[in-house]
Amino acid sequence: MKKICIIGSGSWGVALAIHVAKMGNEVKLWSFSKEEADIINNDKKCKFLPDVAIPENIFCTTDIEEAIKGTDMVLHVTPSKFTRETIKKYKQYIEDQPVIICSKGFEASTLYTLSEVASEEMPNVKIGVFTGPSHAEEVSLEIPTAIVIASKHIDVQYMIQDTFMNQNMRIYTTYDVKGAELGGALKNIIAFCAGIISELNMGDNTLAALLTRGLTEISRLGVAMGGNHDTFYGLSGLGDLIVTCLSEHSRNRKAGRCIGKGLSIEETREAVGMTIESIDNIEVAYQLSKKNNIEMPIVHTVYDVLYNGLKPQEAVTRLMTREKKCE
Repeated sequence: MKKICIIGSGSWGVALAIHVAKMGNEVKLWSFSKEEADIINNDKKCKFLPDVAIPENIFCTTDIEEAIKGTDMVLHVTPSKFTRETIKKYKQYIEDQPVIICSKGFEASTLYTLSEVASEEMPNVKIGVFTGPSHAEEVSLEIPTAIVIASKHIDVQYMIQDTFMNQNMRIYTTYDVKGAELGGALKNIIAFCAGIISELNMGDNTLAALLTRGLTEISRLGVAMGGNHDTFYGLSGLGDLIVTCLSEHSRNRKAGRCIGKGLSIEETREAVGMTIESIDNIEVAYQLSKKNNIEMPIVHTVYDVLYNGLKPQEAVTRLMTREKKCE
């Protein structure tokens, strides 16, 4: 049995808590909201996952020191834009526990991945990244799922694999932290585009083209930034891309549909009701492509849709009428 701290009480944090709690581990959740903590502790419910009950061996607190003290590992599960400020709140309480980043995205001001943010704030702490095709709604219902733990430290890989793996969740290991993390962050942008073309009533041919060429852009940038090419065709790349682009669980796909309907960014945020990493990270991907001199026409086009007034239908035409290319 492990004692596990999970920083963040959103849908993914609670789903992971439910999974490891059912395996017999003791789980402490940290929430910034007393209301959410009370619902989890007293009603044994999560408003983001209404179909599941919270096991008795999960306790939620708003005291971040209490959440971390005496645990064997810390899972960080907050939106990307709050990652650094949250780590600043708890880094003083980390002893020898590894910190596992379970969020997907970038820090906009620095263009850092979230593991880079964590390493900068906690240079002596062992860091891992937990990523792959994993909707919280399905993990919480024990639907078979495969995920990757990426870390430079083999003991961290084995700890997470041993703690999380059962008949409902298969865990693979890798040393390619950068590749695994970039695949998880960048696929949200392609899923956002998938929502747009769905709302425009385009077909399977269009979706297949988007996923294939989108994966090319992801891997092109990812390799330039230090990731392994093969990683982008594994669970944390292609696998996560498929599930996020095709599923109605995907808030990024839902956000794209809202933009396809003509809603503004703020109206889209209100309609989705949860963090939309794609909108937060499209500008970062755009800047990274320019910084690394990488051609990313899909990313540049959706950037223009969000920030320069390009109409979604015109965006499709722009992409389809680019100059002739070899694949």
